[in-house]
Amino acid sequence: MFRCVALLVLAPLALGCGNAAETCCTDGGSGGAGGGSAAAEMVCDGTGPASRFISCVVSFHPGPGAGQGQDRLPAIIEGPPQGAGSSQGSMDVLSLGRGGEITVGFGGGAIVDGDGPDFVVFENAFLVGGDPMNVFKELAEVSVSEDGQSWVTFPCAPAAYPYTGCAGWHPVLSNPQNGLSPFDPAQGGGDPFDLADVGLKTARFLRIHDVSNYGGAPNAGFDLDAAAIIHPASP
Repeated sequence: MFRCVALLVLAPLALGCGNAAETCCTDGGSGGAGGGSAAAEMVCDGTGPASRFISCVVSFHPGPGAGQGQDRLPAIIEGPPQGAGSSQGSMDVLSLGRGGEITVGFGGGAIVDGDGPDFVVFENAFLVGGDPMNVFKELAEVSVSEDGQSWVTFPCAPAAYPYTGCAGWHPVLSNPQNGLSPFDPAQGGGDPFDLADVGLKTARFLRIHDVSNYGGAPNAGFDLDAAAIIHPASP
């Protein structure tokens, strides 16, 4: 069983573990950048409460130019997306930095392969001049794992539109105030993924790796708003 106490991000450095076998998980409890005591323990080993949204952070390795949202990590990426519509991006995000990477879990929850897309990743892309082919985007590569050790990556085509298999190019429409479902990409926006595309039946962990290598501090790289499970392992 992998377990460790919550850690707080104080600078753009990786959340460290005592050894390679540990999985570092955090929750949205007390503290922030420069805060006092660590947050309460939150585990990603399958024993915690199941969630259809991100509920723990296994590891975070910020790249150059990261900073946005780190003082509110992990709460800022937990729960539903805070979409701002097709013409502007939300600022309720965690910027990964150029080449940055984050691995997250859903407590005791898991994604299962169902009919169509199985989960959605939400960034803060927006359409330039309302043109769906002219997107301000910071793309990321998405990987999934059942055990946190063996990973499968969705092929991502970042060179030109459409950016098939990448996260970060569909505007986010859903937010808690407008009633648009985050579990329906046709309503809520975001970038949908189907486990069948990588040959998995279930996945408990999600890894997002910036491939944009774009932007300056503190907003560089992929900006993670949320992730939602369309097909959960249990209701």
